[in-house]
Amino acid sequence: MSTDTGIALYPEYDRDRTRVRRISASPKTLPPEPENIDQNKDLSPRMDGQSWVMLIVLSVLWGGSFFFTEIALVDLPPFTLVLGRVAIAAMILWWVVLLRHIDIPRDPKIWLSFLVMGALNNLIPFSLIVWGQTHIASGLAAILNATTPLFTLIIAHLATRNEKLTRRKVIGVLTGFVGVMIVIGLPDGIVPAIESSMSSNTGTSVFKDVFSLAPFAPLAVLIAAISYGCAGVFGRRFKNTPPILTAAGQTSASSLMLLPICMMIDTPWHLPFPKTETILAVLGIAAFSTALAYILYFQLLKRAGASNLLLVTFLIPVSAILLGVLFLGETLALRQIGGMAVIGLGLAVIDGRLIGRKGNPRKSPA
Repeated sequence: MSTDTGIALYPEYDRDRTRVRRISASPKTLPPEPENIDQNKDLSPRMDGQSWVMLIVLSVLWGGSFFFTEIALVDLPPFTLVLGRVAIAAMILWWVVLLRHIDIPRDPKIWLSFLVMGALNNLIPFSLIVWGQTHIASGLAAILNATTPLFTLIIAHLATRNEKLTRRKVIGVLTGFVGVMIVIGLPDGIVPAIESSMSSNTGTSVFKDVFSLAPFAPLAVLIAAISYGCAGVFGRRFKNTPPILTAAGQTSASSLMLLPICMMIDTPWHLPFPKTETILAVLGIAAFSTALAYILYFQLLKRAGASNLLLVTFLIPVSAILLGVLFLGETLALRQIGGMAVIGLGLAVIDGRLIGRKGNPRKSPA
C-alpha cells in the first residue's frame, strides 16, 4: 500500500503526522527539559485575575467556617464535628463524581497518595490545632497558623524545581504576616488548660490527659502550619487528576483516619441528639467550607502552585471579620482596617505589582 493510499484510508494518520511535523518545526513550544531549568530562578505560575478571584472566594468559604463551627460546637465535641465535616463532604463529592461520570482510579498508588494528602491536609493539622487551642488563646493560634505561607515557601524551594525562594516572595509574605498580626491583635499567649470539670461532651479532658504539656501547644500549631505547607507541595502531584476527584479521595481518607480518634476521644454515642441549627451548621461547613472549598483548593493549586495557594491563610482572618460585620453586626476597628491594608500591600508585592518578578521595582508607564 502506498503512503498516499494509507493516508486516504486513515486520515487520523495524516493528522498525527502533521502534528509531529508541527511540533518538530517549533521546538520552542515544548516544555523545558528538567536539566535546563535554572535551579535558582522562580518559575512558579503568576497569579492572574481569575486566580485571585478563586483565592478570595476560597478565603470566604474557609472564613465562613468560623460561623458554622461556633454554632456546631455548642452541641458537638471537636473531633465529632471534624469527622462529620469531612465525612459529609466526602459523600457530597462522591455523589457529584458519579453524576459527572468521572472515572474512579483503580491504581493503588493514587489511593495511597489520597491517604497521605488526607493526613497532611486534615488529620495532622486539625488534631494539633484542636489540641493547641485548649491551651493557647485563639489569637495566638491564628497568628501561628498564618505562618503557613512562610513554611510553604521554604518547603517549595527545597522540594520543587519551579517554586524557588525569591526576595519578592519573602518580603511579600513577611508583610502579609505583619498584617495578620495587626488584624488579629496581640495574642494573650498561653492560657490555663481547660479543666477536666468541663462538660464531658467535649472530650477535652481525655485529650488533655494524653497531652499535658501546655508549653508545647504553640509548637503544635506551628507543626500544623508546616503540615499544611507540606500538603500544598505534595498536592502538586494531582495536577492531572480532576480536582473534584482529588477532593473526594482526600476527604474520604481523612474520614477513615479520624473515625477511630473520634470514637476513642469523644465517644459520640453518649451524646444527646443535636439541635436543628447544629445539624444545619454541620451541613454548611461540610458542603461549602469543605466540599466546595477543596474543589477550589485543588483547582488553584494546579493553576498557581503551592506557595501562591496558601496565601489564602492571610485572607481568612479578613474574610471572617468582614462576614461578622456584614451578618452579625460587628464593628470594624481602625486597627483591623490598617491590618487589612498591610495584608493587601504584602499580596501586591508577591503578585509583582510593586516589586518585579526579578526583584526590580516596576516602572510606571510614561
